[in-house]
Amino acid sequence: MSSVGRIVGVKSVNNIYLVVVWLCSATVFGQNTIPAGTILPLQLTSALNSKKTKAGQEITATLMQDVPLPPRSKIHAHTKVIGHVLDATPAAAASGARISFRFDAIEISKRKVPITANLRALASMMEVHEAQLPTSGPDRGTSENSWTTVQIGGDVVYRGGGPVAHGLKVVGTPTANGVLCRARANPGAKCRGETDGNDLPQALWVFSADACGAYGLPDLVILHAGRSVPFGQVTLGSTRGNFDVGRGSGMLLRVNDTRVNDTKD
Repeated sequence: MSSVGRIVGVKSVNNIYLVVVWLCSATVFGQNTIPAGTILPLQLTSALNSKKTKAGQEITATLMQDVPLPPRSKIHAHTKVIGHVLDATPAAAASGARISFRFDAIEISKRKVPITANLRALASMMEVHEAQLPTSGPDRGTSENSWTTVQIGGDVVYRGGGPVAHGLKVVGTPTANGVLCRARANPGAKCRGETDGNDLPQALWVFSADACGAYGLPDLVILHAGRSVPFGQVTLGSTRGNFDVGRGSGMLLRVNDTRVNDTKD
């Protein structure tokens, strides 16, 4: 083969590679945003402390499990998610503390993809830690791939070939760094199941399929989840005193479809 032929061949291979990369990226970027109804399991890498947090402060989190997207794509674990604090009010003698914030973007392939998302569940660092430990002593001497663990909210994960179960009902499957389950409604806590026509199994990490609200954070409540106007704005409040949602705490965000005026929060 002549040198010209070799150069043309190399250019063709490079062009094919670029097309493949573009097509892979398009499975995410070809949509206006991440599809509505997609759940993002996050671990905070910055704290929300009602005494110290200030309006305008950046907040960051890490995606803890690969998130499946239609038709056959995914957002990889360890992707960075970025937001900011809108307002922070420390506790006073006659009132509890409040922090309002929102997550604005997720960094995919060095590009910031905008998101508007609501908060489905929130858990302390200790709750997150305990959900990753085996339920019984003997398991501690075996491979993590064989452990039985209990999710935040009560689902049981039988690794080593077993399912994710809620009582006697199979609700999902374990993965290398989490679980895949279809979201279940939790009427008592006012959380919905599948939304926006998105019936894919969702990446829930250490959370149960019906996890909803705050776990392991005494006196903390989700005052506004961000599902209704103002869309994407989350407000946490305390019934008394200040609160600290520390680094390492877990969250389940769900991407909003802001075209729908959902008045349920």
